Amino acid sequence: MVLSSIIIFAWIVKPLIGYVIDHFFNKRIWIFIALTLDIILVLLVGLLQLPIFLLIAILMLNSANAAFRDVAVDGIMCVEGKKYKATGKIQSIQWASVSAAGLITGIGGGFVAEKWGYQAGYLLLVPFYLLVSLPAYFYKEDDYMPVEKAASSLAIDLKKLFTNKNLLIVALFIFLYRYSPSFGTPLMFIQRDSFLWTKTWIGILGTIATVFGIIGALLYYKFSQGINIKKWLFWSVFVGAILTLSYLYYTPVTAVVYDMFYSFLGMFIMVMSMDFMARNSIPGLEATSFALLCSVSNLAIIAGNLSGAYLLPLVGLKWLIVLSAITSFLCLPLIKRIK
Repeated sequence: MVLSSIIIFAWIVKPLIGYVIDHFFNKRIWIFIALTLDIILVLLVGLLQLPIFLLIAILMLNSANAAFRDVAVDGIMCVEGKKYKATGKIQSIQWASVSAAGLITGIGGGFVAEKWGYQAGYLLLVPFYLLVSLPAYFYKEDDYMPVEKAASSLAIDLKKLFTNKNLLIVALFIFLYRYSPSFGTPLMFIQRDSFLWTKTWIGILGTIATVFGIIGALLYYKFSQGINIKKWLFWSVFVGAILTLSYLYYTPVTAVVYDMFYSFLGMFIMVMSMDFMARNSIPGLEATSFALLCSVSNLAIIAGNLSGAYLLPLVGLKWLIVLSAITSFLCLPLIKRIK
C-alpha cells in the first residue's frame, strides 16, 4: 500500500501538471514527450535486471508520464468539447474505452505475467504506446502556445482559479456530491465470509459489472447533448441516496443485481459529473482547471474512505449506510448557485 501511494504521487498534483501543459509547448507535444519517455522506461524494465529501488523509481516516472498524458487528453477534451458542445460525448467515449481497456489488461496482462513474466509484459507495452501516438499525430494544434501565455506566472493563474467564484462553487459542489462515508470494504468481507464466494466468482462478477459500466457510458453518449445537466444532477442525488439505502438489504442475489445495475447507473452518473466539470473549466486554463476539479473529486473519495473506516467500528455497517445516504444531500443547496 505504501509503494502504491508513492508510485501514484503525480496524480495528486495534477493541477500543477495542468499548469505546465497549459503554458509550455502544447497538449499534443506533451503527449508525445510522455509516450517517448514511457517507451524508454518499459524498455529498461523489459531488457535489464534492475534492483527494487530502481524499479520503484521507474514506476514513479511511468506513472507521472501517464498523469501528463491524462491531463493533456482531458485538456483537449475540454477545448474541443466546449467548441462543439460535445464534452459529454467525448467523456463517454473516454470512460467506455478506459473500462474496455481495463478488461483487456486484466485478462491479457494476467496471462502474460503468469506465462512469460513481468518483463515480457512491459516489452509488450511498446507497440501499444506507438499505437496511442497515432491519433495524437493526426490531432491538429498549434506547435507552440502564444508567447504572452507562456510568460504567465503560476501566481497569476492561481489567482484566476481561486478568484473565479463559479469554479469555486463547482469545486465545493463536486466535493460534496462525490463525498459519502464508504462501506465498500465491509461488503467485500461479507461476500467472502458470509456468502462464501470464491475469488474467481468475485472476479467474474467484477468483469460483468465492468461491461454494464461500459453500457452506461455509451448510453450517456446518446443523451448527453439533450439533457439539462443541472436538473439531472439534482435528481441523481435522490437516486443515489435511495440506491445507497438499498444496501441495508444485502443478500447473495441482491449483491449480484446491485453490482450489475449500479455499475451501469453509476457510470452514467459519473460521466455526467465529469461532463459537468468539463463544461465549467476555465477558457485558456482548461487542463489546469479540469485537473483541479478532478483532484477535488479524488479528495472527496479519499475522505469518504477514511471517514467510513473511522465510523464503521463506532456505528456499525447499517448506520454507516444510513449516514452515507444522508450525506448525499449536502450538495443540494449549491446547485442553484452554479451558472
